[in-house]
Amino acid sequence: MKSVVVAERPERTNRKELARLFLKLGITAFGGPAAHIAMMQKEVVEKRRWMDHQHFLDLIGATNLIPGPNSTEMAIHIGHERGGWKGLLIAGLCFILPAVLITGFIAWLYQRYGQLPQVTQFIYGIKPAIIAIILAAALPLARRALKTAELAVIGLLSLAAALAGINEIYVMFGAGLVVLVLYIIRKQGPAGDLKTFSPFLLFNNSFFSVPNLKLFLIFLKIGAILYGSGYVLFAFLDRELVAKGLLTRSQLVDAIAVGQFTPGPVFSSVTFIGWQMNGWQGAVLATIAIFLPSFLLVALLNPLVPRMRRSALFGAFLDGVNVASVAIIATVCVSFGRESLTGWRTILIALLSGIVSLALPKVNTVWVVVGSGLLGYVLLLL
Repeated sequence: MKSVVVAERPERTNRKELARLFLKLGITAFGGPAAHIAMMQKEVVEKRRWMDHQHFLDLIGATNLIPGPNSTEMAIHIGHERGGWKGLLIAGLCFILPAVLITGFIAWLYQRYGQLPQVTQFIYGIKPAIIAIILAAALPLARRALKTAELAVIGLLSLAAALAGINEIYVMFGAGLVVLVLYIIRKQGPAGDLKTFSPFLLFNNSFFSVPNLKLFLIFLKIGAILYGSGYVLFAFLDRELVAKGLLTRSQLVDAIAVGQFTPGPVFSSVTFIGWQMNGWQGAVLATIAIFLPSFLLVALLNPLVPRMRRSALFGAFLDGVNVASVAIIATVCVSFGRESLTGWRTILIALLSGIVSLALPKVNTVWVVVGSGLLGYVLLLL
């Protein structure tokens, strides 16, 4: 019985170790949320054994059910698991700050000189490597999620739905509800199981000027209601800012580029956008506003995840969400492949990265990313 308790709420981790890990990930995690989560899985589950694959998968499923940047919320979840409220803040801030500082510096250069740094040669090699890193991390998650033939079928249907372009939040909630209904049909409605879960728990003067307040509220709203990837964020920003004349489309396109070639969460692109709108004050306010809902939502949600897993009813729902989450990770790889595997060079980099990630699991993903970037640069010279 003791081992079960340890698995659900493990011992605390030294805060310095939390800070070191998430600073490293914040500096080296390229490739978007799926890649970031894959790196976290390798560090947290496989290398440090802070939690098992099932609990990590449950956290992914729970994170997908709330708005905000998924990889940032996973960092916050892990910090809360290992260090309580202080760990939550340390992990979240250490993961976010490197990207924010890098993006802020680029935003200042852009405002001053009007162009972005040229780093496309290195990104050329990193993109195909990200596919291999994600797939290597997805395999153990898939083995854990596909517990039965029924879940395997639902996973395939979720994959087909996601590839068909159906919104990922509909796919996840739909899969969760299907598994939940099937469970209720088999058990003939175990209403008493609801007792193990409490749904209500889900629930200088110029700096504070009116324009800054409006800017803060715009990004706070986006952070509080936006589901999906960074690409969904950019579509939302196009409607909220460009269409209203608050930002030019060329600035938004450059913000997308910054989000692609900087490490850490893609949502740090709003630091760049905030700077273009109102200098450093706009950058600070936009950054705080976009990430604040994630800290609050994860703080409310994290204690509920073990209780959902213990509840047979909500555990069935979470199983459906988990299998859909794995399917969505697979669609990310398909999307990355279409965009990144454009010739023999990128295919070679993807294959080599896959071999290293699968055959040498102890090799840090940082070296896979760095090595792939350098290899891409060299191959482009041929």
